[in-house]
Amino acid sequence: MEWADEGIVLGVRRHGESSAIVELLTRGHGRHLGLVRGGAGKRMRPMLQPGNSVRAVWRARLDEHLGTYAIEGTRLRAATVLASSHAVYGVTHLAALARLLPERDPHQDIYELLERTLNDFDDVGEAAIHLVKFELAMLAELGFGLDLENCAATGETTELIYVSPKSGGAVSRAAGDPWRDRLLRLPAFLRESGGGSNTWSDQDLQDGFRLTGIFLLRHVLEPRGQGHSDARDGVYQCGDEAPGEGGAGLAAASADAPDCAGGFFLDADIPESLRCFEVPAPCSFTPPLATGAVLCVAAGAGLCVASGTGSAAAGLG
Repeated sequence: MEWADEGIVLGVRRHGESSAIVELLTRGHGRHLGLVRGGAGKRMRPMLQPGNSVRAVWRARLDEHLGTYAIEGTRLRAATVLASSHAVYGVTHLAALARLLPERDPHQDIYELLERTLNDFDDVGEAAIHLVKFELAMLAELGFGLDLENCAATGETTELIYVSPKSGGAVSRAAGDPWRDRLLRLPAFLRESGGGSNTWSDQDLQDGFRLTGIFLLRHVLEPRGQGHSDARDGVYQCGDEAPGEGGAGLAAASADAPDCAGGFFLDADIPESLRCFEVPAPCSFTPPLATGAVLCVAAGAGLCVASGTGSAAAGLG
């Protein structure tokens, strides 16, 4: 068996002395694992960072085998991502969301949306909007899409400013005003036809994350015994980087977000073998790569390392 495809690195776990198990979201073959020989070495590490785009050739004797990857980098975003904390958290959260997809099941629309999102992560406010839209797309891909085109009560298509927390349907101003305290707000950037408004405010971003967060928890995460990744809260925490009106409100929305500076930041239930490659100095900044992967920067050495994916461990049994 052999195929070649484009992919985006979601996570890496060390395997043996020098190899690594790499998890990719590919355009035509979905979320797919494979062994990269030499993947833990210095030459391959920069290429196998979460968020990087690669060209991969997968080979195995049988289709159900783990197989091996031959990987070539096509767009290496890791250096840009590490320059801003909101981008690190964003990539981490996107990887956690993509990991909700079943393995080896093609999701080309999600792949293309993920690629577009990763390419436009410079501004924290715009990055937050991309994350909300990606969460909406993931809900739809997993069978729990929200109906934001028509009013659930009247069928109207204008002035849709609320969302029913029960049905996930949009509600118009006229129908929803009497019940505004019980409804979710639909942010402006999700209302306009053709992709949403280009303007946003602190309140819009908070409303967007609250909207998608409730339905992700109810329909996707809680049935699996999971919660939102800490990286999702980290995007809020980094909100004070945004210029103008898009900053302080985001940070205030997540005052309880954990502080990861100065040490390892890991879920207690992640096996130690999945946490991090050995590094010569403590990590000075280690946001979580959800469900078991960690992105580390070795203090003083400038060494960038990624490792650990829960799905990879589960796939190997």
